Amino acid sequence: MLAGYPLLSLAVWLPICAGILVLATGSERNAPLARWIALLGSVLAFAVTLPLYLRFDAATANMQFVEFTAWIPTFHINYHLGVDGISMPFVLLNSFTTILVVIAGWQVIQNKTSQYMAAFLIMSGLINGVFVALDAMLFYVFFEAMLIPLFLVIGIWGGPRRVYAAVKFFLYTLLGSLLMLVAFIYLHFESGGSFEIIDYYALPLSLPVQILLFVAFFLAFAVKVPMWPVHTWLPDAHVEAPTGGSVVLAAITLKIGAYGFMRFNLPITPDASHYMTGFIITISLIAVVYISLVALVQADMKKLIAYSSISHMGFVTLGIFLFNNIGMEGALLQMISHGFISAAMFLSIGVMYDRMHTRQIADYGGLVNRMPVFAAFLMLFSMANAGLPGTSGFVGEFMVILAAIKVNFWYAFAAATTLIFGAAYTLWMYKRVIFGAITNPEVAKLTDINPREFGFLAVLAALTLAMGIYPQPVTNVMHVSVDNLLAHVAQSKLP
Repeated sequence: MLAGYPLLSLAVWLPICAGILVLATGSERNAPLARWIALLGSVLAFAVTLPLYLRFDAATANMQFVEFTAWIPTFHINYHLGVDGISMPFVLLNSFTTILVVIAGWQVIQNKTSQYMAAFLIMSGLINGVFVALDAMLFYVFFEAMLIPLFLVIGIWGGPRRVYAAVKFFLYTLLGSLLMLVAFIYLHFESGGSFEIIDYYALPLSLPVQILLFVAFFLAFAVKVPMWPVHTWLPDAHVEAPTGGSVVLAAITLKIGAYGFMRFNLPITPDASHYMTGFIITISLIAVVYISLVALVQADMKKLIAYSSISHMGFVTLGIFLFNNIGMEGALLQMISHGFISAAMFLSIGVMYDRMHTRQIADYGGLVNRMPVFAAFLMLFSMANAGLPGTSGFVGEFMVILAAIKVNFWYAFAAATTLIFGAAYTLWMYKRVIFGAITNPEVAKLTDINPREFGFLAVLAALTLAMGIYPQPVTNVMHVSVDNLLAHVAQSKLP
């Protein structure tokens, strides 16, 4: 709380209430009103998260802005919220992304507008709940509930195979998280009846028990990342989702899996985390290298960027399980950077799709002749996606590679191949879409981006460059929390 204001509760419930208010606008004739309420609600929801950063005490690893109320006393379930240097940046990233999604869908969504806007606002509040929950059952409720609006977004406003993609997405993520619920129930009894996540950090658990708990949490969060080989739902979901759905999927929901590793796997099962390190690093490097090669052969721009996201998230899991501060901070920076870059790439593809109604690379060519301003933005984002120094895409990857060298040269060598493969698939796509002669008569009819599109692309361009040139404002808030987590993980919890 800050001066009597429950900032975390506002971050969770303000967008949810705004979403309900948007739903109340009803029929399509009130679509303009629904859009303005959604925009106002998303801006206010982001505004209440700003004090979390501005008033954050970077000198402590303790939870801050804590709120505590007994929720279901019979079962010791509490409404307990708080943030540290690991979770706080994602609350801001999520709330900011919601504004972009509302603006991006302003003119594009003409069917069930109020429901579309409401789904993203409600989802934003639920995702914030995931990042701020300090009670295991509260976390689980938010973790599962956020699936519902995203399922509806894909299933209602998606492409021709939207129902298949939505059901596949839902089943993968739901089945993975059921084992997490079993783990919570076990820890509840083991801790003497507590659902407080922080209470679990001090439990003396045997290595076999830790391994079982690690696997339960791992399956829940690996699907969310998604890690190879449980990644197959993501390309389908991205291809069929509307632009806003792809933006939230890539920029936010993938980060929940990696956040779960840092909030649950490492501190609750530290010995098992070290025991499983070789396995995690192996599948992370497979994602970095193999999935990059898969991205090279894609003909659909959305699917290419979807596979690119899986490869980049491989860097994140690699950085986390290197168990040094450079790697873990690099992983966190990579997550935030990927939030900006992936959102920008999917929004850029959405700009082209809105005009051409195709995502096939072969249908384009010579776009720079008709859309030079857009081509400049896409060049920046493509370079950032490839890890160009001076952009945010370089900082996190470089830190993880440095951390990997400290552990094993060949880990770093394999991870560094992404700088080659990333440039190959991203710039090859850019070349075929943007340069060359215009061969499609539909491309010849295109007009450059409008002020609305220029606005959200310019903001993302500024953030991508700012974080690439000066990442310290982000690293400052996470440094102490990361050091505290690593110190905790270094201490054995074996009885």
